[in-house]
Amino acid sequence: MVGMMAGDGSWGFAVQAAALTSLIWSCAVFVVQSIGIYQIFRHNSGPLPQPVSSSLDEDDVPHVTILRPVKGLEPRLYECLASTFRLAYPRSKLTIYLCVASAQDPSYPLLQQIVADFPGFDARVLVEEDDPLLHGAAGHVNNLGPNPKIRNMSRGYREAKGDIIWIVDCNVWVGPHSAGRMVDKLCGFGPGGRRAVPYKFVHQLPLVVDLGPSPAASDANDASDATPLLPPGQGDAPEPSATPSAAPRSLLAHGGRVEEMFMSTSHAKFYSAINTVGLAPCALGKSNMFRKSHLDLLTDPSRNPSIPACSRGRRGLDFFSSYICEDHLVGDLLWRAPGRLLPGAPFRNHGLVFGEVALQPVAGMTVAAYFARRVRWLRVRKWTVLVATLVEPGIEPFLCSLHLAFAAATLPWFRPLVPPTWSAMAAVWLGAVAVWMAVDRWVSGKLHRLESVDVDQHTPSFALGSRRRGGKEGARHRRPFREWLAAWLGREALALPIWTWAVLLGTTVNWRGRYFRVRMDMSVVEVEGASTESSRPGSRSGKDRRD
Repeated sequence: MVGMMAGDGSWGFAVQAAALTSLIWSCAVFVVQSIGIYQIFRHNSGPLPQPVSSSLDEDDVPHVTILRPVKGLEPRLYECLASTFRLAYPRSKLTIYLCVASAQDPSYPLLQQIVADFPGFDARVLVEEDDPLLHGAAGHVNNLGPNPKIRNMSRGYREAKGDIIWIVDCNVWVGPHSAGRMVDKLCGFGPGGRRAVPYKFVHQLPLVVDLGPSPAASDANDASDATPLLPPGQGDAPEPSATPSAAPRSLLAHGGRVEEMFMSTSHAKFYSAINTVGLAPCALGKSNMFRKSHLDLLTDPSRNPSIPACSRGRRGLDFFSSYICEDHLVGDLLWRAPGRLLPGAPFRNHGLVFGEVALQPVAGMTVAAYFARRVRWLRVRKWTVLVATLVEPGIEPFLCSLHLAFAAATLPWFRPLVPPTWSAMAAVWLGAVAVWMAVDRWVSGKLHRLESVDVDQHTPSFALGSRRRGGKEGARHRRPFREWLAAWLGREALALPIWTWAVLLGTTVNWRGRYFRVRMDMSVVEVEGASTESSRPGSRSGKDRRD
């Protein structure tokens, strides 16, 4: 019985103190979640206002350089990249760089094709192997650190036109008005000519849609999809060992469903809440926008003494090439920047463009791939936000509900309702988990309706949401409760094992087919002789990471 633990003496006092701490913790988690849920309900329930910046006189529209780092053939890659060319933003104010490591990358022919399919754009395919900073008479491969994503984008960043940089991962689809809304927030454009305080850094809520066991299977079964997967002659072909026509027979093949669940429940709630409160930076590197002039200035040791002077003269995005988790580090540097250093001050720190989502379609992800991706994510961020990483298990429903149940069965304030017994504690725990699950069901359904996402004749089926005709399986309607419950229970059951393996039992990560050891300062050292194939059967991705 719980009451036996709360007897007289110092032991009883310690138990009471622990119960009070558990009550405070669980209540704090519920309050933070409530903030995130409110923001999701408020901003994702209908169409968003039209952006201002894209409708200004052409001379007043800020120029945006879009960097899209690419590796391998991601699911629905053509549509994701094409969304950049279909933005409702003045074409003359867009520069688009599709950045790839090598001309031998499987995606290279597709990148050439997509540039040809959209003539009239200032768009280029930039190949890392042709970067004069890294190769040729005046270059050297060690001019940049080992971070493969930074090496991929370095030339595009250095040759950017205008001041605004928008980094969008290749496996992300963005809505037609997303550029305008992000520029509005970054620059402070408001309706009727009003101006708000601009931001240093803006981003979108990342959201995942699971297409099923394989891209080929998803598209073969979708006769209503008016947008082809790829142009004629191209294709996200599965590996020879894959059998896309066969339905997966194991629950372990449904990692994409678990990933979808995580991003539309726990991650979405806390991501929205933390960005509302604004006490600390919280940004995922799916779709981030900032000013090149700010980053260049803040990575100059002569102007910003808080950064190390031993950066080999690297500035801007190149400064982060020796570090992992570059998205967080860029955001963190801008967050901590003293206002007096930045021209045009004052600026607000980070701004989440509520209602806009960075939508990632996934296909063929196994549970093992999901486990590995989450391990990588936790290992690269544990040294950047150590306290948040250490307390992360306590925000998950099973453990957080246990805190509440322990407090309710121990503290005398609850005695009229909850007797101090193990059975009463179990009942409170089950009730709290059930309520948590019901809320997650509602939140995930709200997000996957995609009611705030602008659609047009080019919108792919996976971006139509659950209430629009033509949506793909899994987006056409809410997930059947049995499927949804299995994914929810799987996600929650895996949360603690993933955290334990990632945070307590290792420091190496598998990153784009190469292994790196993460140091406490977030710099990385490649582990020599440890590499993997860049593509695995069943992964449907040209890169081992799945973020």
